[in-house]
Amino acid sequence: MDTLDLYFQFDTVSAMKYIFLLVLVCLGTLCILVLNSRRPPENLGVNNGRLALCPKSRNCVSSQADNELSYIKPLAMTGDANEVMNRLRTIIEKMDGAVVIESTEGTYLRAEFTSSFWKFKDDLECLYDEGEGRVDVRSASRIGYYDFNVNRNRLERLRAMIAGSDG
Repeated sequence: MDTLDLYFQFDTVSAMKYIFLLVLVCLGTLCILVLNSRRPPENLGVNNGRLALCPKSRNCVSSQADNELSYIKPLAMTGDANEVMNRLRTIIEKMDGAVVIESTEGTYLRAEFTSSFWKFKDDLECLYDEGEGRVDVRSASRIGYYDFNVNRNRLERLRAMIAGSDG
C-alpha cells in the first residue's frame, strides 16, 4: 500500500467516526426533547377567569392572546355548560392523537395531543363562557419555537368539526 492509499483509508475511517458521533448526538438530543415534552407546563388551567398567555415563541395560539401572531377566534358554541362541554369533549376525542386529561364540570377542558411520529405533546385548553356563547381556546406545543401552524390548524379543524356536527 502506498502513502496515498493509507491517507484515504485513514480519512474514510475518521469520517465514519465523526458521522457516527454526530448521529449519536442527534439521537441523544431527540430523546431529551421527547422526554421534556412529557411533562405538562405548570401554567395550565384557569387563572382569574383566563387561560395562560402564549409565550413569545410561535408555537401557541389563543383566543385570549393580545398579539396578532398568536390570536385565533374563539369557538362559537351556545347552550347549557355541561351539554356544550360534553359535546366538545366528544368531538375532541375523535381527533387524531387526542386524550382528554381534565374536564371540570361545566366550563374547563384540557386535552393532550401526541404527534404520531416524534411523540411530541401539545396542550389544548377550552374555557366556556355561557353568557357570551363562546369557548375560549389555547393550543400550545410544549417544546420548540415554531410549530409549522400545527396548533392553529388543529383549532381550525376543531372549529370545522363543531360546525359539521351542528347540521
